[in-house]
Amino acid sequence: MRVHHHRVHHHDVIRAAGRLVAHLSDIVTAMADPPAFTTRQMRGLQVLCDTFVAPVRPPRARAGDPTGFFRRRASDVGAPDAVAAHLLRTLTDQERAATGQLLDLIAVSGFRLLPQAAREIVLAGLGRTSADVAEGLAGLAALTAFHVYGSVGPDGRNPAWAETGYPGPPAVDVPPSAVTVHRPTVTDGVVALDADVVVVGSGSGGSVIAATLATAGMDVVVLEAGGHLAEADMPTDDATGFATTYWRGGVQPTVDRNLAVLAGATLGGGSTINWQNCVRPPQRVLDVWARDHGLVDLADGGLDAHLDAVADRISITTGCSDHNGANQRLLDGAKALGWSAHVAARNVDPDRYDPDSAGHVAFGDRSGAKQSALRTWLPDAVSAGARLLVHARATRIRREAGRAAGVVGTIVVDGATYDLQVHAPRVVVACGALETPALLHRSAVGGPAVGRHLRVHPAAAAFGLYDDPQDGWWGGPMTAVVDQHTDLLAGHGYLIEAGHSHQGLAAASLPWRSARQHKLVMARGDRLAGSVAVVRDHGSGRVDVDADGEAVISWPAEDPVDRELVWRGVADMIRLHAAAGAAAVFDYALPDPVWRRGQDVEAAARRAADVPLGRGGRVPFCAHQTGSARMGTDPADAVADPHGQLHDLPGAWIGDTSAFPTAIGANPMWTCMALARRTAEAIRATR
Repeated sequence: MRVHHHRVHHHDVIRAAGRLVAHLSDIVTAMADPPAFTTRQMRGLQVLCDTFVAPVRPPRARAGDPTGFFRRRASDVGAPDAVAAHLLRTLTDQERAATGQLLDLIAVSGFRLLPQAAREIVLAGLGRTSADVAEGLAGLAALTAFHVYGSVGPDGRNPAWAETGYPGPPAVDVPPSAVTVHRPTVTDGVVALDADVVVVGSGSGGSVIAATLATAGMDVVVLEAGGHLAEADMPTDDATGFATTYWRGGVQPTVDRNLAVLAGATLGGGSTINWQNCVRPPQRVLDVWARDHGLVDLADGGLDAHLDAVADRISITTGCSDHNGANQRLLDGAKALGWSAHVAARNVDPDRYDPDSAGHVAFGDRSGAKQSALRTWLPDAVSAGARLLVHARATRIRREAGRAAGVVGTIVVDGATYDLQVHAPRVVVACGALETPALLHRSAVGGPAVGRHLRVHPAAAAFGLYDDPQDGWWGGPMTAVVDQHTDLLAGHGYLIEAGHSHQGLAAASLPWRSARQHKLVMARGDRLAGSVAVVRDHGSGRVDVDADGEAVISWPAEDPVDRELVWRGVADMIRLHAAAGAAAVFDYALPDPVWRRGQDVEAAARRAADVPLGRGGRVPFCAHQTGSARMGTDPADAVADPHGQLHDLPGAWIGDTSAFPTAIGANPMWTCMALARRTAEAIRATR
């Protein structure tokens, strides 16, 4: 079958595409599970990727295609190989088999002989055959776009950036690493250590506890499952950055596909890769923690001294919050609508701050200006004698005579994996709200509340398309916050914030309807201003473990308060961008603009309620996970007591955001560090 593009009419395309959809649907039910990623499947993957990012006609107002952007295919930049590597690294065996089956269908069906318009009709038809197929195709389109726009070549550049307007990360004066990693001794295939305290996790909580206890004279060992990237080695592109510094390599779906999860997995944890918005916990939330969960000192300002000490150590200031276009549009829109907003406080060293590099911090800050755990608490701990180990994973907490006695696990030394044994009478579990409950599950400690009450701050996104460049990569990523809507339903609401303009992440977040539709938006990428509505969730998810003891995350997306707050957040972002002067507004859950200048804003805002929350509709993402091993007085409903010690295992403590009794509705780093300092004082009192 040979198809000549200039002889194909629209009705012929529809008929041919219809026959192919029916043919593929019949084959789906007949084929056995294929081996993953055969040569044939790779041919199918290349055809699919080259359909998602294909040569298209430039805009009519444009003279030619001087950058080659509109004629470029995904395979021209090696995206199919990158997509295949990503899939092989992240999919389960069952998912890999299903994906391989789809790729086989594409390879054997004649799909590659169809013109682009027919291919898009076929894919739309395939998507209607089942929710799983639709989800798989959408995922492949997003993954292709992510690598086409977010990967770089040997020169550190991406050819699409010449069209999207992104200048790439600037050169910076890279400081020397502030921390020294301990090199352990291997004896008979085992790394064995003794300490007063072993801290599992080096993030916002674990680093503070390690520094506080080490400076008090205790012998501290810190275990980090991820690696250490010195500033000079920190990635500058999305593809490498997410793969090397984020949990499981980047955006991870929950098992129910209702939520997309982002979490840090590197030395310093979330403090290394976050966007630095430092928010003091609302007193009304602390009052709930005191009244309902037994953290009684918090009602009377008991956290204030810890919050102040943290602010001083990590240099929280509003003096380094220059606004790029995306953040300024939040302030402009809020002012026009009469909504309250404020300048975000951020943890920055003013002496190293430079707005040209300040936005490039999502995979670590090469300039050293970000005052993360890497440049504050961890150096403090090491200076006081703490031993810091990387690629060290705790698999189980040891017990002796009814008390914690250390941890066992594995450690990688010079590329080889060895058994790890740390003997310590105090164990601090601070490996994040996703991995902390997994460690407790594997250790059979913590009681019935382990993994329950997971709060995630579900966030929806919207993009305003403006007439002028917004330069979302300049200045701090998150320097303005609209706080008008923090208390809307049952004490819950949302903050509206902006973020750094990640080329790959933005491309993956903009839904794909056709190759031309997607390219036309990305070609104006410098004019996009993204925003997120970060909800203080009312409902909760949970963390379980699979047969291998690995964390399994679920979030049912059923809570009616959460459903309403998410869509209301989107509606308010539509109103905000329109008020700020946008030419068009995109709801990330829909492929076409929901509003254009001159249209009825309220009608567009009401459309946000038509998209259901969760799989098959509006899938929010989360960068804040808390509550899955929470503190409280009731052992049936809380893992730890009000100061962080496990109810059922003396000597074991929770030291990260999983200890939060409820969601706080704001970026959690500052609160996490303050609570960790409070817990460290409780641990010191047990000496």
